[in-house]
Amino acid sequence: MSSPPKVLFGFHAVGVRLKTAPGSVIEVYFEPTRRDARMRQFLQRAQEAGVRLIEADGLRLAKLCGSHGHQGVAARVHALEQAHSLDDLLDALAEPPLLLVLDGVTDPHNLGACLRVADGAGAHAVIAPKDHAVGLNATVAKVASGASETVPYFMVTNLARTLGELKERNIWCIGTSDDAPGTLYQANLKEPVAIVLGAEGQGMRQLTRKTCDQLVSIPMRGAVESLNVSVASGVCLYEALRQRSAA
Repeated sequence: MSSPPKVLFGFHAVGVRLKTAPGSVIEVYFEPTRRDARMRQFLQRAQEAGVRLIEADGLRLAKLCGSHGHQGVAARVHALEQAHSLDDLLDALAEPPLLLVLDGVTDPHNLGACLRVADGAGAHAVIAPKDHAVGLNATVAKVASGASETVPYFMVTNLARTLGELKERNIWCIGTSDDAPGTLYQANLKEPVAIVLGAEGQGMRQLTRKTCDQLVSIPMRGAVESLNVSVASGVCLYEALRQRSAA
């Protein structure tokens, strides 16, 4: 059974879908009173893609999106087919896996930013537990600026068990913790690796922490004690990208 259509909103999220999979776009809604250059360019792209355009005022767009942050554009789209399972994705990789694991991230803005960073750094997937995480919704898609369409997001029933299965595949699980004995920059991120981050404040759950192969810290030189989880994700994933590019 096919998935029901979903709503994307914001220039980035809808624009990426028009660019990468225009055939999956059912219709695009736009606010006709907005006539700036950005809107004109967006509508031209939609017309070139042969997508049905529907005028909608701000109130209708807000109801459709469940948010006032739509920027005057939204779209109904078919869900894109991705790898059916984490195992399928890992089996198909021809390079060392780079995975981002998020334990307890429930804020859609944080998840969206993490997906955007994961896409930029070339991470192969983001993994989260079903009972301690936010799912992919319209707000996540907007903040992710299209990355929710390109980065597989797997929600698993038991995160500790999934980490154990990754370890059986010789994927090194590296958790981040303020009190870790070594820093991120001392870790080998060139090999198959899953970088595990906890929610801002409480960090990783105890079982998740115990399941990791290694704990590392992100050096903090200022007055603040920790970074937002999306910023920490960026620091970790781009260090992995740096190491892999150098190798």
